[in-house]
Amino acid sequence: MRRLSWIVLWLLVACAERGPDAENVVEDEVAIPQEEPLRLLRPPTARLEMVEGLMADLDAERAPSDGGGTAWVEGDVTASVGVAGQWQVVYEAGPLGIATGGAIVFQTSPFWGWSPPQPYREDILGYTEVTTEAEGVALEPWLASMGDGNGLLVVTVTEGPLKSGDRVVFDYGVGQLGARADRFAESGSSILISVDGDGDGIRELIEDPPGLDVAPGPVVQIAAHLPSTARPGEAFELKIALLDGLGNAAGPLPGEYTLQWEPQGPEGPKVVSLMEDSTASVKFTCAIPGIYRLAVRGPESVEGMTNPIEVSEGGRPVLWADLHGHSQLSDGTGTPEDYFRYARDVAGLDVVALTDHDHWGFKKLDQHPEVWDEIVEVTEAANDPGRFTTVVAYEWTSWIHGHRHVLHFGEERRLLSSLDPDYTTPGQLWDALRGTESMTLAHHSAGGPVATDWSWEPDPILEPLTEVMSVHGSSEAYDSPSLIYNPLPGNFVRDVLDRGYTFGFIGSGDSHDGHPGLAHLSHPNGYGGLAAIIDAENDRDSVLSAMRDRRCYATSGQRILIRAMVAGKAMGSTIGEGEHHLRIQAHGTAPFKQLDLIVRGAGVIPLPLNGAWDIDLEIPLSELKDGDYVYARLIQEDGGLAWTSPWFISSDS
Repeated sequence: MRRLSWIVLWLLVACAERGPDAENVVEDEVAIPQEEPLRLLRPPTARLEMVEGLMADLDAERAPSDGGGTAWVEGDVTASVGVAGQWQVVYEAGPLGIATGGAIVFQTSPFWGWSPPQPYREDILGYTEVTTEAEGVALEPWLASMGDGNGLLVVTVTEGPLKSGDRVVFDYGVGQLGARADRFAESGSSILISVDGDGDGIRELIEDPPGLDVAPGPVVQIAAHLPSTARPGEAFELKIALLDGLGNAAGPLPGEYTLQWEPQGPEGPKVVSLMEDSTASVKFTCAIPGIYRLAVRGPESVEGMTNPIEVSEGGRPVLWADLHGHSQLSDGTGTPEDYFRYARDVAGLDVVALTDHDHWGFKKLDQHPEVWDEIVEVTEAANDPGRFTTVVAYEWTSWIHGHRHVLHFGEERRLLSSLDPDYTTPGQLWDALRGTESMTLAHHSAGGPVATDWSWEPDPILEPLTEVMSVHGSSEAYDSPSLIYNPLPGNFVRDVLDRGYTFGFIGSGDSHDGHPGLAHLSHPNGYGGLAAIIDAENDRDSVLSAMRDRRCYATSGQRILIRAMVAGKAMGSTIGEGEHHLRIQAHGTAPFKQLDLIVRGAGVIPLPLNGAWDIDLEIPLSELKDGDYVYARLIQEDGGLAWTSPWFISSDS
């Protein structure tokens, strides 16, 4: 029996940015010519085998029959999250057919819970029968293991050929237990069909793979969001969305939903009726300055609580942003349209970016410019300056120097691939972006699937911020709660601050579940990430300006409101030497457990907060010297985290 080539098997094995149980791979040196730019530096967590496999696939010659044919789901095209079922997928050979020794590869998405198809045991999830009525054709199904519990159902044409129009039927889930659907709702979850038409072990995805629509589970929680600031007498909007247990947009759940303020003060409806809709927007005003929170309670004991809102005359506005997430076009869930709709209508975000990978997942953006064009088009269509800002973006997925997402705020729209010889290093990437209204952001920099190569000092204009928190965990420091998996000692953000780098902090989700802004709801440890952008209008130019000025802070997904100044200057500022005070006001989404003050050279200074929901502190900072920095880390009793951006001390200020 012929097996697929190692190149193709590697690509089929490749899974997105792996989860908390993944190993941190540090490969032995592999002999590759020294003149290749990828070999100039070799960070400790570089995934050399990953790059070699991707490059080998790029160089592999496809036969005209590779990727030929069409496929569809016969009958029911729906599924429910986490529920077992069975589906029939029909493949029809294209004009060039499939030669004897060629193969069809059948695969469900390996990322979020589909039962891997397997042809051996009817008493195990995912049992799949493969049949054909094509005359003179014999098929041999076998399982190519991916080593992590997933697998690829490979069907070799042992007698043939399979001629144009011949059909192969995959009855997926026909065993005793069926096949379990994905745990995240989406439209068009792809059944991935690849074809090796000539039997040389090189395969290609068919042009338009079939898909299943995955419905959410029952409503069990309410997402309720307010803007973080409003002026007295100014109208502001409450957004309500019904969710299932994993954060999927769900419902409807018909009934009356009561709205109760703590403390009383805002004026508006006391009850909202949701009969056919799963989302609602409600307007309020408040004449009395203060901090307010709202509880929403609905039928069947579902409930939710908003983030705090500060009503004040001079409060600087705060925009909530998730600048890092993926759709089904690379290794995530849902369509780009679904992604932006969730961000706006369910998560109530102000700013969002979709950052599908340049060369990762199943349909590589750098090989399919039409897919990149689709992302740009959908992003532009969703942009609504003044109300909802979208940013054209992608992820530069270097398995050597670490992953960065690239944000295009202006006319620049190029996708600069990490496998393109012109853009394989961070320096090359920054050189190409210099002078544009673009930005890069390193993420999961202390570990995770691959750590950031900090030997490249980031460009201060193009990378003034860094992502310290996401679903992968915290890259802030080794003493951080919610620590990233596979941490690399000495590679944390605080370590590079000690080298003299100057960064502001943001969080973002790195969601692959289709839930930008709420990625922490489905993470088993509650990890997620958000960026708070201070004193910016809700449009691309203003957001870019605030980010370049480091007027930002980070959270693990909760919308914790922070006001903080040192020497009268906002987070991210440079201040002079000497004695100063940190003035910090914070309003939680749960009671605060602790504030950690971090000062270079003094370590972490913990201050217990004893369950307060709101704090107003003035903390003395003595003898700050040139090269020092200072920032605060807040810890809630529910595990929620927030970090101010650092203040940097300079003798020139």
